[in-house]
Order: sequence, then structure tokens, then C-alpha cells
Amino acid sequence: MKLPAPAKLNLSLDILGRREDGYHELSMVMLSVSLCDGIELNLTPKPGVLFSCSDPDVPGGEKNTACRAAALFLERAGLAETTGVQIFLEKRIPSQAGMGGGSADAAAVLRGLNELTGFPLPEEDLFELGLQVGADVPFCLAGGVKLAQDVGERLSPAPELPPCAIVVCKPPVGVSTAEAFRRADERTDGGKDYTGAVLAALKTGSLEAVGEALGNDFEDVMRLPEVEAIKERLLQAGAVGACMTGSGSAVFGLFRDAQDAQACAFALLPEWHDTFLCFPVPRSV
Repeated sequence: MKLPAPAKLNLSLDILGRREDGYHELSMVMLSVSLCDGIELNLTPKPGVLFSCSDPDVPGGEKNTACRAAALFLERAGLAETTGVQIFLEKRIPSQAGMGGGSADAAAVLRGLNELTGFPLPEEDLFELGLQVGADVPFCLAGGVKLAQDVGERLSPAPELPPCAIVVCKPPVGVSTAEAFRRADERTDGGKDYTGAVLAALKTGSLEAVGEALGNDFEDVMRLPEVEAIKERLLQAGAVGACMTGSGSAVFGLFRDAQDAQACAFALLPEWHDTFLCFPVPRSV
């Protein structure tokens, strides 16, 4: 079985505060896009999870979200002693980009294994297992446009994004999520409620309004020069708005015209090789 594993973008990301358990409470509007990894699953009579990837730098085993998701699924479904799975990952979503590539892979594995084994697990079990793998996996299972709250696992419907094309560009710089959270904890202004602004803009049906409302607390506290440079290029090329996604470092711009977006992507490619043209998709897997 072959499945797509679509990436996600954050139209907004608000860090509301640090909880007693050490996690941070978040409020985000998240979007599935057509840039995706490819997952191939094959059941085997030999128990265990075998993993291979088009990118030799991607590790397998417990460090890999797809492998963890597969092991959790087989155990919950009562198949761990009798059934194994071979996973091949065609990696296209850049790593350390804030685009949920690992979470998307885990979601695709959970959905695919449930189908391959005759749907032994209900939807709520898949979401529970997904949350054990990572906070973004429940969204990647649901997909579309969602309001995500708490650590990101509490999902609510959100208005659809108006038709658009999206250019995503990841600079060759990493972001320390722990450092970003530390800086956010030191803020005294309380943030800007980007999520409320984006939800209100989505209700208007205006892409321009959504573009103006985009915002990300991680971007605000990190202030990466590379992110600012890409945003400027996207806006100069005609994007109605641009923003960093997740904890970074990928940046995206929303374009009303697909030809303008394509021209922008071609112009950015010589300088930033991880540049992609993509579109919103209604659900993840």
C-alpha cells in the first residue's frame, strides 16, 4: 500500500504559557498542504518493523516516528506477535522545518496499517496512539484546516482557506525548539493572539485578510535574519502574506495567482534549494 503523508503549515501559532507538567499550552490554526512524503507499507508474517528511506540520514527504530507508530499500532491491535510490517519512506518534506514531516509519516502509517489489517481500531484509538508519538500527529490524522489547542491535540473545525497557491522555502538554518520556548517564557507582553485574528480573517473569505493576519510567536521571539529575508522576497513577488511555520525554519507565502507563485518559487530556488510550490488539501491521509 502506498500513501501520501502531507505536510502541515501554521497559519498562526500562539504560545499561551507553560503548564505545570512542563509542556506549553498552544493555540494554532493548522493547514494541510500538497507537499508530502510517500509511505509504502507491506505486511509480513515475521513480527517486527523494518524501515528503509530514500534519505540515508533518516534513522529507523525508536528514533523514527513512523516506526514508533507502527509498533504501537501492532501492539494495540493484538498483532505484534504474529504480524510485521515493512515501511519505505520517500522523504520530500524537509526536516527541521516546522512542517510536521515526522508527524505526517506517523499518521500515514497508522491509517495505512488500520486499512491493511481490516480496520481493527476505531478512530479514537488512532488519535490516542498518534498523540503518544507526537503532538502534531492527531492533526495530521485529521488534516484540512483546524484550530489546534492545548499541546496541539485538541482539534476543532475552522473555516476553509480561500483558494490559493503556496510557496514554501526553508533556509539552511535550524531552530532550537527548547530555546524558542525559553525565549517565549521570558516575554512580558503576553503575545498577540494571532490565532484569533486568523480565525476572524478566515470567516471573511478574503485571502488578503488571512495574509495580513498570519503570525507565529516562535518567529517573533527568534527573529532569524534568514526568515526575514525570505519573507521579504515572498512579499516582493506578490504574496498577500508570509510567515514562518511551526518552530521553523521554513517560511511560506500565500499567493492568489498560481503563476505568480510558480515564478516566485523558480526565483528562490537558486538561493534556497528547499523551495516548493504547493496547495491546500482537504485532509491529511
